[in-house]
Amino acid sequence: MKLSTSLQDSFEPELIKEIEEKSKIVSIKAGETILDIGQTVRTMPIILSGSIKVTRTSEEGHELLLYYVNPAESCAMTFTCCMQQYPSEIKVTAEEDVTMLALPVAVMDEWIVKYPTWKSFVMKTIRNRFNEMIKAIDQIAFQKLDERLVNYLKEKSKISGSSLINLSHEQIAAELATSRVVVSRLLKKLELDKKILLYRNQIKLLNKL
Repeated sequence: MKLSTSLQDSFEPELIKEIEEKSKIVSIKAGETILDIGQTVRTMPIILSGSIKVTRTSEEGHELLLYYVNPAESCAMTFTCCMQQYPSEIKVTAEEDVTMLALPVAVMDEWIVKYPTWKSFVMKTIRNRFNEMIKAIDQIAFQKLDERLVNYLKEKSKISGSSLINLSHEQIAAELATSRVVVSRLLKKLELDKKILLYRNQIKLLNKL
């Protein structure tokens, strides 16, 4: 198993050798839950292909999207849970078909001390994810729902690499923590403004969006 070029450029050769020796490749189908709230974090993921989404779930079952994790990235919340040996406070789901490296949590502390590039990778991951969560909070606190919806659609398009998004109104409502009726109304307005095209469980983004 060989790491991607971006990961090879990020780590020293000794660390790359250890990663290749101690990790295993895991494949997950789109929609499958990788880690649920309350579960013990047993491995640290590094995404090789596809993407995963990290969400919080309320007691009523409503989900709030926190951030996505893309190739050559990892999940900051997983890092913090495994370092402090806490049960997971997040839900991690495969957004697309995912191939990832699963690293044993036991190497975390050892590598932080042993390899400067691993420490840098961990700190950069935590900083980037923290900034994304701050952005999510700002959107909830300061942006209108129609603006959040547009940003959400653009992010989905960016992750998938396509202007055609396969999503139902119910799925969008769940991730934006609102109702399907409200999402349907806002999407219809975007279609009337010629910014999107609506199909059954699909949304086509147009250049005006």
